[in-house]
Amino acid sequence: MNSPSPSRRWWQDAVVYQVYVRSFADSDGDGVGDLDGIRSRLDDLVSLGVDALWLNPCYPSPQRDHGYDVADYFDIHHEYGTLETFDALVADAAERNIKIVMDLVPNHCSDDHPWFLDAVAAAPGSPERARFWIRDGIPDGAGDPHGAPPNNWRAGFGGGAWTRMSRDDRQWYLGTFTPHQPDLNHTNTDVQQMFAAVLAFWFDRGVDGFRVDAIQPVGKHPDLPDQPPVLPGTPELQITWENPHTIFRPEGHDVWRYFRRAVDAYMARHPGRDLMLVAEAYLVGRPKLLAEFARPDEFHQVFTFDLMLASWNTDGIEAALHDVLWLSEQGIDPCWTLNNHDIQRAATRLGRADAHLPGAVVANALVNSSAPVDAAIGRRRALALISLAMALPGSIYLYQGEELGLPEVLDLPDDRREDPVFLTTDGAEIGRDGCRVPLPWRSEPDASFGFSDTPADGGAPAEPWLPQPTGWGAFARSAQVGVEGSDLDVYQTMITARREHAVGQPLATDVEHLGPGLVAVRRGGLVVIANVSGEPVALDMGHPTLAGAGPVASSAPTEMHTPGVIPPDSTIWFAT
Repeated sequence: MNSPSPSRRWWQDAVVYQVYVRSFADSDGDGVGDLDGIRSRLDDLVSLGVDALWLNPCYPSPQRDHGYDVADYFDIHHEYGTLETFDALVADAAERNIKIVMDLVPNHCSDDHPWFLDAVAAAPGSPERARFWIRDGIPDGAGDPHGAPPNNWRAGFGGGAWTRMSRDDRQWYLGTFTPHQPDLNHTNTDVQQMFAAVLAFWFDRGVDGFRVDAIQPVGKHPDLPDQPPVLPGTPELQITWENPHTIFRPEGHDVWRYFRRAVDAYMARHPGRDLMLVAEAYLVGRPKLLAEFARPDEFHQVFTFDLMLASWNTDGIEAALHDVLWLSEQGIDPCWTLNNHDIQRAATRLGRADAHLPGAVVANALVNSSAPVDAAIGRRRALALISLAMALPGSIYLYQGEELGLPEVLDLPDDRREDPVFLTTDGAEIGRDGCRVPLPWRSEPDASFGFSDTPADGGAPAEPWLPQPTGWGAFARSAQVGVEGSDLDVYQTMITARREHAVGQPLATDVEHLGPGLVAVRRGGLVVIANVSGEPVALDMGHPTLAGAGPVASSAPTEMHTPGVIPPDSTIWFAT
C-alpha cells in the first residue's frame, strides 16, 4: 500500500466532493437543500471516501443565478441556515477529517448587493460607482446622446452586456453574465480590500480553501473597446468568451496575485493552517495558458476540463491526458473532474450516439448535442472514465450524484426551469437545471425519495425546488449500498484503490500504447487501461508494460471479467 509523501499538502491528492447545496439534502422539509441536510449526510460521504467538500455559493442571494449572484459575502443564505449552522457543519466535518472548500465569486455580485444599490443612488463619477464598470453611454442615432451602450460586448448568458443604471441616467453598467450580476472593478481599492476581508472572514471560521469562480472575465482592457468581429456561425453564448478585451486579460493576473498575497499573509499569521485557491477556467487544449494561472504567486491549483470535454475515442482521451499531464510535469497539480453544476452529466453525455465523434462535446458547456442517448452505455463509459481519472496525479473533484450514476434530467417542464440561461434566451438554450435536480437518497416512493425530511410541524414536506423524475428512486443511495457492481460500489472501490495503489506513486505518468481501442497510463508500478472500443479487447500480458502486474480493481461487474480481457467501455487497474 502506498501512502502520501510527507511533503505533499492535503489538497494535492484530495478527493473533493462538490455539494450543490440546494439539491443535496433538505433538513426542514421546505423543498430546498440546506447546511443541516449536509450535516446529516456526512457519514455517507465518509463511507464514500472523500477528503473535502466544495460548497457551491451559500451566501445571501436573491437566487436569480442560485448563489452566483451574491448579495452579502459575509453571511449564509437564509434558506440554507445561519453562520452558526455553518460553524457546526465545519466542526462536524473536521471531526471526520473532511476539509471545507467554499465557492468565491469575484467577477460580479448581485444587483441587490448594498454596494450596487449605493451606486445606483450615487452620482456619476462618485466613489460608489467606481467599484463597478460603469461608463457613459454613446449617441444612439435617435437624438439621445447617451442612448446606446458604451461598447458592443455581449453577455455570457445571452443579450447585451450593458444595462442602463436607470431610465434617466446617462451611465450604463457592465454585467458579463446577466444584468442581475454587475461586474466588480478589481482595480478599485475598496474591492481589493473587501475580498481580502472575505477570505480572512471564512478562514477564521475554519474554511480550508476556495474554488474561485469564472476567472476568465476578471480584468478588462482599461479603455473597454469594441469586441472585434467573431467568425460567422459563432454561437450566441460563445461570443463573450472570445472577447480579447475581457477574457484572460493580463490585468486579471494582478487580481490573483493580491488574492494569493492575502492567503499567504493569513497563513503567516496562523502557523499550521494549510489553505488553497483553485481556479475555474475553461481552457481545453491550452495547457501553457492554464499554467500561467498556477504560477507560485497566483493559484495553488487549476481545474483541468480536458478529460471532461474529451470525445469518447482514443485520440480525444489521449490528447486530454497529454495536455494535462504536461502541467504535472511542470510541477502544477491539476484538478481532474468529469462533472459539475454547469454541464450535462457524464452518464448522459457519454451515452449519446455522437459522443465518439471529434468535438462532440464542446468547451461551451451550455451547448449540448441532441443525439439519442443509450443510458446503459453512458453509465459504463462514465464509470470507465472516472476509473481512469482516479489513477492520475493531482486531485479529483466529484459532483454530487455522479457516484449514483445519475443521468441528466432532460425533460423538466419549462415552467419549472430556473436557470438564467434558459430564461434569458427564452428557452432557446435548455440551461443547466437538468444536472441540479435534488438527489434521491431512498428508493421508497415518498414525495422526494428521501431528499426532504419531515418539517418540524409534522406536516408533509414541500415539493423539491426542481421536480424529480418518477424513476429517480432507482438511483437512490439506499438502493446501491452494499450492492456489488452498483455505481456507488465502483466509486467506493476506485477511491480505495486510488489511496492504496495511486497516491504515493511517482507523479510522472506515461501514456502507453497497448493496442487499438485502448487508453493506458503507467504511473510507477500502476498500469490503468481503459477500453473505449465498445468490444472486448484481449491484452498482451507479456507486454513489458504489464510484466509482473495483476488486476487490482475494475469498473466492470464481475460477470464481465475474463482473464487477460478488458470488457467494452471498461477500465481495469493492474499493479506490480
